[in-house]
Amino acid sequence: MTLIGITILAPLFAAMIILLLRKRSVELALSAAAVSLLASLGLLSGADSELILPGLPNMPLRLIADSTTSLLSTMVAFVGASVLVYATGYMAQDKEKNRFFAIMLLFITAMQTLVLAGDWILLLSAWELIGLSSYLLIGFWYQKPGVKAAATRAFLVTRSADLGLYVAVFILIANAGSSEISITLNTEGSTAIVAGIFLLIAAMGKSAQTPFHDWLQRAMAGPTPVSALLHSATLVAAGAILLIRTAPMLPPEALAVIGVVGGITALVAGLIALGETDLKRVLAASTSSQYGLMLLAIGAGVPLAALLHLIAHAAIKSSLFLGAGVFQHTRGSTSLENLKGIGRDRPKIFFGFAIAALALAGIPPLSGFFSKDAIIAATMASSNAWLFVPLVLIGTVLTGAYMARVLHVLWQRTSKESEPDQHQSHQQDAEKTISSAFLQWSALQWMGAGLTALVVLVVVLGATFSAIETSVDRSLPGNIMAEVLGLIAAVTGLLLGWFIPARRLMGPLLERANQGFSIAGGFDNLCVRPAYVIAGFCEKLERRLYSFVLAVGNMTTRIGHIARRSDERGIDRFIFSIVRNTVELGSRARALQSGLIHRELAITVIVTAGIFVVGFIGLFFY
Repeated sequence: MTLIGITILAPLFAAMIILLLRKRSVELALSAAAVSLLASLGLLSGADSELILPGLPNMPLRLIADSTTSLLSTMVAFVGASVLVYATGYMAQDKEKNRFFAIMLLFITAMQTLVLAGDWILLLSAWELIGLSSYLLIGFWYQKPGVKAAATRAFLVTRSADLGLYVAVFILIANAGSSEISITLNTEGSTAIVAGIFLLIAAMGKSAQTPFHDWLQRAMAGPTPVSALLHSATLVAAGAILLIRTAPMLPPEALAVIGVVGGITALVAGLIALGETDLKRVLAASTSSQYGLMLLAIGAGVPLAALLHLIAHAAIKSSLFLGAGVFQHTRGSTSLENLKGIGRDRPKIFFGFAIAALALAGIPPLSGFFSKDAIIAATMASSNAWLFVPLVLIGTVLTGAYMARVLHVLWQRTSKESEPDQHQSHQQDAEKTISSAFLQWSALQWMGAGLTALVVLVVVLGATFSAIETSVDRSLPGNIMAEVLGLIAAVTGLLLGWFIPARRLMGPLLERANQGFSIAGGFDNLCVRPAYVIAGFCEKLERRLYSFVLAVGNMTTRIGHIARRSDERGIDRFIFSIVRNTVELGSRARALQSGLIHRELAITVIVTAGIFVVGFIGLFFY
């Protein structure tokens, strides 16, 4: 239980100290990352444990360290620590590096909390903190053009999809009467179907699945370490982790929808990556495509295959982004046109980048080969194999094609001196503060160390998959044909991408891919602009309602003034007159009360006579 707390609190406390002291950020960040990594390794090697904290009435907060959550925690800690080592050199001369490391540690804290959360309340809190941290990191260089727009777009798109998680959690807690995740996973029937669809919506937003894939490619405005962490072990991984953890509850109907969404994304994002002309955008589209393959495995009913690919992809994609960061600073651009031949200038970095690229394509004995074959085997064993198998195989071919295309561009000889792409000039300007540090030997050593650690993990991770199967007490469907088909698809994709230019390979699809396969103007026209129109209509309606309420208020005020004057000059005057006359009559009547008996008798006689006269007159007329 103590290790659970250390895993989460070490980066959190370090972030708080950095924000308070505003110094020693590198030492504090690396120390916290190391402590968190050691604690997560302790969780991975120990027995299952649970930490219960005070929460809502009858709904305590829970942190669970079982075989799955401990594995995910170790993945987050290792990738996070490696990226922070890389960032030590990358951010060496950035004036805002204290703020950078503090937010990065907060990001890691939020992700550790999410993967270890044992109840929905805590998971929701971590989910929200992940969204905030990613917004702050994507917009880290907020002074530069386009950065704030990219951060805001990512935040709004993911936050919109997050409504699905809130609805799903409400349904599950209301049905089970408990916020404990393990208890709510016993939900069955139509309730499970509805909750599963809403969970899918939330996962689609976070994991950039079609039609929400566009925001991820625009989120390249942040520093390279941010992209490496965001695309591998934190923000984008949260959606897939959500579905992996809730997979035991999902009925076949929900699984089929999840598989279809993942398959479509694998194809759409794969084609976008193949047609891209910017290295970071290729990798971003690739992330959406790979998470689509993970959703295919979940839809096929084998979440373990998705889990293995999630872990392998975290190491692979972080390696690719860190390598891309080195290339970017060498040439001052991420445009593939300007990066031609960069591999010959940076052979060691290119070697590590190439290993990660081949692993992503699915070449043995690298980790991506085993995880991708597990997905293919899972789809072949599925009742929807007729649909899922072609999707995963085409997705594998596309993966090999766009990675081979990138490797070919980076390695090809060129005598033309590369110039920074105008489209990327703002990123070059944004990173001038660290250009000199990048060229320093010490900075390169730090960056190389972080990249090397991840590349080594890419190479050796596949050998641990059998042990992972044993630890989680699950097994993958064995299928030799899946390995053969996977290898054929990977090699085919690599050959196509290396020898055939994208324009010839994609034909008329290239233009559509460059537009993100948008329909009717894409997400902007279908969602953003209608939202602006609705907001404008609501604003006008609000103004008219305000004017109407103001007019009614003015009229009511006038009526009040009239009523007040009427009261003062009419009713009040009449009442005061009655009171005054009554007082005067009383005064006159009091004057008659002299106390003299003979006068009282005379008055009595006169009044009595008057009464008789009146009565007699009345009888006469009657």
